[in-house]
Amino acid sequence: RYQIHTGLQHSIIRPTQPNCLPLDNVTLPQKLKEVGYSTHMVGKWHLGFYRRECMPTQRGFDSFFGSLLGSGDYYTHFKCDSPGICGYDLYENDNAAWDHDTGIYSTQMYTQKVQQILASHNPGKPIFLYIAYQAVHSPLQAPGRYFEHYRSINNINRRRYAAMLACLDEAINNVTLALKKYGYYENSIIIYSSDNGGQPMAGGSNWPLRGSKGTYWEGGIRAVGFVHSPLLKNKGSVCKELVHITDWFPTLITLAEGQIDEDIQLDGYDIWETISEGRRSPRVDILHNIDPIYTKAKNGSWAAGYGIWNTAIQSAIRVNHWKLLTGNPGYSDWVPPQAFSNTGPNRWHNERISWSAGKTVWLFNITADPYERVDLSARYPDVVKQLLRRLSQFNKTAVPVRYPPKDPRSNPKLNGGVWGPWFKEDEKKKKSDKSKGANKQKKNKNKKKAN
Repeated sequence: RYQIHTGLQHSIIRPTQPNCLPLDNVTLPQKLKEVGYSTHMVGKWHLGFYRRECMPTQRGFDSFFGSLLGSGDYYTHFKCDSPGICGYDLYENDNAAWDHDTGIYSTQMYTQKVQQILASHNPGKPIFLYIAYQAVHSPLQAPGRYFEHYRSINNINRRRYAAMLACLDEAINNVTLALKKYGYYENSIIIYSSDNGGQPMAGGSNWPLRGSKGTYWEGGIRAVGFVHSPLLKNKGSVCKELVHITDWFPTLITLAEGQIDEDIQLDGYDIWETISEGRRSPRVDILHNIDPIYTKAKNGSWAAGYGIWNTAIQSAIRVNHWKLLTGNPGYSDWVPPQAFSNTGPNRWHNERISWSAGKTVWLFNITADPYERVDLSARYPDVVKQLLRRLSQFNKTAVPVRYPPKDPRSNPKLNGGVWGPWFKEDEKKKKSDKSKGANKQKKNKNKKKAN
């Protein structure tokens, strides 16, 4: 489902927020369990944990080893959300995994866990393994030996990033070798995907694409990925069709011969034939997002959106070759690779965008101009109107944003120094029972008075 259909269309789930993926959203592992799969997760969860029901083991995974938050230290698994609000974040199933705290780098530790799972499972029985490595997210940390090949990179962040990626590449190789060693490989599908564009301030590079992580420019939303399997019909091909993260759910359930409930309103499509045989994608559009809470664009208005859409609202949509952005799409510069610091600032300054024009609508032909350099909104007002209407249609189906304020009970100090579920359902019940009791007493008093 798109973010607008889960309520998670604004920002991310913060460690202190009582929020998680809504419990009525059926997950991929839950559907795969229905058809006999063992399901295991290793790595970063980041879908909320304020109550037990939100934890990975309650959302379809037989086992979970990893972290609940969005980021943290790769060695100590420690994370501060703000000064004094700090805690440990490494879990095995539903408990803090203190005994695994041996100072091993998380990319290597997660790979060892994957190898153990594969060694102990029967390869004749189906298994779904979701590995969400922490790398290459900040903080930029890597074991020393991976730096050796990158001494020529002057920019220290870029050098660390390269070292982290080298270690990640080795991890993917080790997982593949384990699949072969334990007899899974011939009947496996390996899907590798990133979750967003790079963060130039933390070693990443999206050049020559525009923008960065956290924006709706191509540099923020285009992610690299590949599918590798002996079961692919067309091997070694490049897929240039529209593919969105929501497509994995129906694609993998169908491949596993599972059932997709007809009454579930899905935004994803089964794209297996697109990937495997090079067929056209069933998808003609992608709603990148509509975020009604994000800082409104000062110059945005209904008039600028032809009375169809308020262009102050941050949104982006792709239909065939066209992409439309409205509102405040986020940091929009083209950041040249900073691998060699001497080409840095001067080249970068030439690529900076000044916002004096106060635009709130952009239109690009992404096939012809993936770098988003030529805005076509003035030349094709009819296309703009068409895409604004599509945005408006999507928006009618949106659910309210879930972005609750901080809950002081989330402080790890109150939870044995660990980030973990803090919301107790029985407290709520007690309170409501008490208030029910109080209401009864009131009613009785009122009855007496009436009598």
